[in-house]
Amino acid sequence: MMREWATVVAWQDGIATLHSEVKTTCNSCSARKGCGSAMLNKLGPKNAHVMQIASATPLQPGQRVELGIRESSLLSSALLVYMTPLLGLFLLAGLFQMLFHTDLAAACGALLGGIGGFIVAKGVSMRFGEGEAFQPVILNIMLPPDVLRVEQESH
Repeated sequence: MMREWATVVAWQDGIATLHSEVKTTCNSCSARKGCGSAMLNKLGPKNAHVMQIASATPLQPGQRVELGIRESSLLSSALLVYMTPLLGLFLLAGLFQMLFHTDLAAACGALLGGIGGFIVAKGVSMRFGEGEAFQPVILNIMLPPDVLRVEQESH
């Protein structure tokens, strides 16, 4: 199970609104200065995910929860998102090449197949994304921030 920590923004009627920041591995890599991904990561927006998850346990804003999602769900989603456009690209490129016998037709077919594959992947992911297997679940709940208090005694 893939795990990630999130912060509670609000809880109302059994629905928790959670905030989770996007993390990259660029901070732990030693090749940051010469890496194109690190440069692109600095240029791009700093995204944060806000999601709503059912929680029977009352939660307070600022409280941290550990979320989990099955690896099989994550892998099948990645397979759908990456392979569907690639399959459409190859299929339509080959079909246009057979029908029109030109490289330009094959390139146009590849473009149409790739775009069509993205559209199909989006439709399928929207249909199956609401399923229970693709939804994150709350695994652990930390104490609210105002419950734990440490006091030091002076001697």
